[in-house]
Amino acid sequence: MKITIRPFRYDEADYEAFVTIRNAVYLDYPHSVAEWRRWDDKREERMNFRRFIAEADGQPVASAFFEHVPWMYHPQKFFVNLFVHPMHRGQTVGTQLYHHLLNELAPYEPVMLRHTLREDQAEGMRFAQRYGFVEEMRAWESRLDVASFDPTRFAGAEERVLNQGLTITTAEDLLARDPQFWQKLYAFDCEASVDVPMPEPYTAPPFEVWVRHFEDNPSFIPEAYFVAVDGDIYTGSSALWRRDQSADLETGFTGVLRAYRRRGIALALKLRAVAYAKQVGTPVIRTDNESSNRPMLSINEAMGFVKQPAWVTLCKQMQSA
Repeated sequence: MKITIRPFRYDEADYEAFVTIRNAVYLDYPHSVAEWRRWDDKREERMNFRRFIAEADGQPVASAFFEHVPWMYHPQKFFVNLFVHPMHRGQTVGTQLYHHLLNELAPYEPVMLRHTLREDQAEGMRFAQRYGFVEEMRAWESRLDVASFDPTRFAGAEERVLNQGLTITTAEDLLARDPQFWQKLYAFDCEASVDVPMPEPYTAPPFEVWVRHFEDNPSFIPEAYFVAVDGDIYTGSSALWRRDQSADLETGFTGVLRAYRRRGIALALKLRAVAYAKQVGTPVIRTDNESSNRPMLSINEAMGFVKQPAWVTLCKQMQSA
């Protein structure tokens, strides 16, 4: 069997091949071609990104890419990812793709590579460890069965927030009445994100890049993007996002400004989100939390979110920074 590796062509055939391979690896996390096209179209220009297709006797069997990530940008630190179709594992495809990535990365003089995969992917974990990747952090995905959630256990939680003089509303409402909505939400997002546990210090994307992720994006649900407001200040937010291939909803960033923490705001926002999910008949809400983020994990555990296998970030030091 002859393996050839070539650049991704960004045509319909390559998108279809890439998504088919990726979805075969992650059956429980299906993506669509349209989603990947949107994500590719919204990439920040300074973020280096390359994707490749591996073919066996002319048929796509694996894909890989390297990228900068905008929320912790460093010009010499990259995330890498490899997807080998389960039917073509054990045929050196992954090994060849990995070495191809290293060759393509060499001009950037990388000092750190990172890779994320689920802890129950034993084969992938062994592969990463064989090439010198070590665990750096882990995050749990947790899931809430919406139909079985009992809101009466949290009676009074939202009222305690409202009694502090705050209001809880939606992006849909604020877009209609606050001409500075996007600028205020961006300022909140940048300030609150600084405290999110991650391997590198947070780097805020430029406003014009950040706002593109909302524009013309069918995953964005304005009526399910909840914001806590104190006068003119956006103090907290929690949002639900759609996915093209799933009836479940995913929790985006949930955060509260430092000055407003420990006042029940995050819980009240998440309760609003569950109420919305119940109203529209969502079966499951999914969320992710880094393992050391005990305050948010405690909220999710109290609400009945059930932990799934953890997603593990592994890193490989390439040379001295």
